Amino acid sequence: MIIVDKALRAREEQGKPIRVGMIGAGFMGQGLTNQIENSVPGMRMAAMYNRRPERAFEVFRYAGHENIVSADTQAAVDEAIRRNIPVVAEDAFAICRSPEVDVIVDVTGSVEFGAHIILEAFRHGKSVVLLNAEVDATIGPILRVYAKKYDAILSACEGDEPGLQVNLFRWVKGLGLIPRVIGNTKGLQDPYRNPDTQKAFAEHWGQNAAMVTSFADGSKISFEEAVVANATGFKVLARGMSRGRKYEGSMLEIQKLYDVDRLRELGGVVDYTVGPPNVKVFCLAEHTDPKQRHYLNLYKMGEGPLYPFWTPYHLVHFEVPNAIARVALFGDEVAPPLGGPVVEVCAVAKRDLQAGETLDDYGMFMTYGEAANADEMCSGRYLPEGLVEGCKLKRAVQKDQVVTYDDVELPKDRLADRLRAEQYAHFREERWLGDYLRGTCGVTAGASL
Repeated sequence: MIIVDKALRAREEQGKPIRVGMIGAGFMGQGLTNQIENSVPGMRMAAMYNRRPERAFEVFRYAGHENIVSADTQAAVDEAIRRNIPVVAEDAFAICRSPEVDVIVDVTGSVEFGAHIILEAFRHGKSVVLLNAEVDATIGPILRVYAKKYDAILSACEGDEPGLQVNLFRWVKGLGLIPRVIGNTKGLQDPYRNPDTQKAFAEHWGQNAAMVTSFADGSKISFEEAVVANATGFKVLARGMSRGRKYEGSMLEIQKLYDVDRLRELGGVVDYTVGPPNVKVFCLAEHTDPKQRHYLNLYKMGEGPLYPFWTPYHLVHFEVPNAIARVALFGDEVAPPLGGPVVEVCAVAKRDLQAGETLDDYGMFMTYGEAANADEMCSGRYLPEGLVEGCKLKRAVQKDQVVTYDDVELPKDRLADRLRAEQYAHFREERWLGDYLRGTCGVTAGASL
């Protein structure tokens, strides 16, 4: 942070702010725009796209701008940015292609649309910062293969849980300890919540009811922990992680929830609990040096073998600019995967589903997501929660049963499906998904990317 804030002040003094192009103008995009425009030197929100353009205008006005223009051509987008006028682009790709934009921020929460945005940005020399854990958890590893091809970066963000946890993990490792559990916390877990049950909460806070549902039903935290798992090599103890286990005790005692020998056998796990209060993310780590354990005990960290470290908050959009600066100024990625997927997020029926029904998106009425180890995900041919929308059921699926590829007919010619097949082939040498796509959708996996 000390390095980042000094670097941003220098860019401000040089009159060379980082120019950000944002795709998606929802609740978090609104907060991020206000933060960049009013609290971050050396950075500005240059351009924005949203499916409903009027919403993008609202977000710019929320941040204090009145002179905002709409642009329907590439030249118009570029000229507005050169003139330092906030611009709402009618075409998202125009922002990705603009030589006047330095970094793209994806705030869409969409896997399919996000994949198109990310690859288009790469083709035009742009790095991408994700406020989109869904695309990262579903096809993040293979997208980073393309990032390297184009000499670009695809990064998670600071502030949100994946970046917050990986920063804590790195800090604890830097102290000389061995992390064994990286944990997230929630205030509520109910897999059967839907936009109707979450409507009042969403309206109170000005949020999208489907996104709020994904928080409540466990889908969002599953996406987040998959990103963390892929960045650390940690697995889940079982599909669904804790499934909402409540813990309201002391952080010094939370290690009792875990079998240390099992943790060591796996190398480490990602998990979550409901509670305790005033804890947002945590890391449980051990130390092999008895001399250092003596000091940790003296410093009120307990007797081990697992020592707790935690952060009491996550400030999301307040900290996203740090990730943008790390990427743009230092080429430093937040939470990069070590390789292929370690943990993924499968789709589970939220109610009894009938043959012939077409699945809605995550955070809706028909499915919820659960984190599963990639070996189980692949061998079971599980359908990823990030790609459920538009899939037509070929047979009935009972409530709380995992939905598989064999249960559905996929929408035609989705880029994200091809990327996921390529991801399995590239990292696991598993080709069944590519064969499935060729047989059912008539496409060549990995083609025309």
